[in-house]
Amino acid sequence: MDKVVKTDDEWRQQLSQESYEVTRQCSTEPPFTGKYWDLHDKGTYRCVCCGEPLFDSETKFDSGTGWPSFWQPVSEQSIEESRDTSYGMIRTEITCKRCGAHLGHVFEDGPPPTGLRYCLNSASLEFEPRQD
Repeated sequence: MDKVVKTDDEWRQQLSQESYEVTRQCSTEPPFTGKYWDLHDKGTYRCVCCGEPLFDSETKFDSGTGWPSFWQPVSEQSIEESRDTSYGMIRTEITCKRCGAHLGHVFEDGPPPTGLRYCLNSASLEFEPRQD
C-alpha cells in the first residue's frame, strides 16, 4: 500500500473545514449530526482523505450513539489502532493506514460476530453507493 503524504496546506485545500478538523486534528463531530450516522444505503465507506475502502454497509449497525458504527472493517490492513488517553479516558483510536486520517475509535461492546464497535465520524468518510 502506497502511503499518502501531504502538507497541512494541501489537506486544508482538499478537505472541508469539518473533515480537516476531524481527520487531521483528531476532532469529533457531535452525535446525530453527521451525514452517515443514519444512512442505510448499500455501498462502501471510504477514507475522505485518500479514498481507501474502509467499511462495507453490510457490517454497519445502529449502535444508538449517533455515529456510524460497524462491527468489522473491509480489511484489517486498511486501519491502524493506537492507544488514546485524551479527555481522561482510555480508548483505542483508529486511523487510516494509508494516510493517517483520524477516523474514530473502536470499542468492545459491539454485536456478534466480532463484538466490536468501530465508531466513526461521518466527516472522515466518503460513501460510494453499490451499483447493482
